[in-house]
Amino acid sequence: MARILVTEEIAESGLERLRVAGHEVDVRLGLDAADLPAALDGAAGLIIRSATQVTAEVLESVTGLLVVGRAGIGLDNVDVRTATQRGVMVVNAPMSNSVSAAEHTMALLLAQARNIPQAHADLVAGEWNRSSWTGVELSDKVLGIIGLGRIGRMVAERATAFGMRCVAHDPFVSADSARRAGVELLELEDLMATSDFVTLHLARTPETVGLLDAEMLGRSKPGLRLVNVARGGIIDEQALADAVQAGTVAGAAIDVFETEPVIVDGRPVSPLVGLEGVIVTPHLGASTAEAQDKAGTTIAEQVELALAGDYVPFAVNVDVGDAPDAIRPFVPLAEQLGALFGALFGSHADRLPDRLDVEFRGEVGDVDDRLATLAVVKGLLDRVVAEAVTYVNAAEMAAERGLEVRTISTTESPDFRNLITLRSGDHSVAGTLVGLRGEPRLVMVDDHVIDLPPSDHMVVVRNRDQPGMIGVVGTALGEAGVNVSDMAVGHAGDGPSALMVMSTDAPVPVDVLDGLRGHDGIVSVRALDQR
Repeated sequence: MARILVTEEIAESGLERLRVAGHEVDVRLGLDAADLPAALDGAAGLIIRSATQVTAEVLESVTGLLVVGRAGIGLDNVDVRTATQRGVMVVNAPMSNSVSAAEHTMALLLAQARNIPQAHADLVAGEWNRSSWTGVELSDKVLGIIGLGRIGRMVAERATAFGMRCVAHDPFVSADSARRAGVELLELEDLMATSDFVTLHLARTPETVGLLDAEMLGRSKPGLRLVNVARGGIIDEQALADAVQAGTVAGAAIDVFETEPVIVDGRPVSPLVGLEGVIVTPHLGASTAEAQDKAGTTIAEQVELALAGDYVPFAVNVDVGDAPDAIRPFVPLAEQLGALFGALFGSHADRLPDRLDVEFRGEVGDVDDRLATLAVVKGLLDRVVAEAVTYVNAAEMAAERGLEVRTISTTESPDFRNLITLRSGDHSVAGTLVGLRGEPRLVMVDDHVIDLPPSDHMVVVRNRDQPGMIGVVGTALGEAGVNVSDMAVGHAGDGPSALMVMSTDAPVPVDVLDGLRGHDGIVSVRALDQR
């Protein structure tokens, strides 16, 4: 039996499950980051929530750790890549708060439609103003759902029961899949112009930050009411505040904010807090007793299975120790290539390809490549869906979104000993491992030959092949205080197109990316931020 360190509160039922299984449950709440490595000495398992930071330094400083369990969905505080390299399984509870988030969305929809918080505050203050709080019905209204994943579909199901007609925008869901959910797919502009209410259920990526900006809000149907229980930053908060004050948007209900906590030193840091017509809650989407209990019991079950060496359905990485030697080191590279390929399709106006060809050449083309193929799909979908993507559900999620993955394997590789290439339509990426340590390298992007180590923050710029373009991009990043740590410039034959791929030490701000896109000579700009 093993020792399991628990650094944050989880449901007692989960802890008891581990004790009954014979494990030693060591609860140490409030550990400082500096104390975590010592506390992990001799521990086979670690259970956390959102506060504990499981960094590369922590993972590299401990031995014997087999599994990290996150009692919740997000994994921003766990270095999954390093965990994979160290043979540490990472598990989460991806469905623990889905119902709670969907129900909170419906609660805010109703509260916004019927002015419930405002009427309550008025009455408690000693006022009886029935005529001041006339609302609207949900029945026969159009609900626009941006992001048709698990939670978006739950909201559609509940809204339909209220007599609403549901439409949705999700570039990564097929029309057939949407129809099966009873939802009509629309382009974002059409959804905004059609909907009486709009809810958000999508991941925050460089492409979705500021998705609903002043321009998009200006296209909305008069009287629109907006609800966000997804991620902060997807709505431009100042633009929404201006639209509410101008009457363009009738109201909003917001649970998540660009900066959290949204109250600092007793003062709001968002223009939406305290604004008439806007209902705010402090990130309560997962804050139900049931969701907390599910998260605790689910993560305890996953950790127990991992320590027993059994099948773990909610593992977000895999133990590749038993994989063939030729494929094992390529799994992290395959996932990085998938993520970069997703960034090339990055704009919310684009869609996933109908088919993705994954080609394995050289020694890697002569072994079982199923694990690396799953890694590609996982990396691709991780940045475009709100739900957690695992090696277990990646293939199902791809099929649901109409993505066919075709694998091509060959031992012939004229240029590299091993090579993985992803290709669909006009986009392609390729990578290999070099040196005795097997260090990853990007060697091709969109048929432009390059040589660059992949990194957590990357920018891909397509531009006309003319003097001064490197200076344009470098100056823009420098003025934004972003350091370029590595860079490669590629050309495609004798054509007019050139390509720059840069690794940066931090994400490039969205306004800088937009500024580059508008510069003469720049064809496209794509950003990849993996952490």
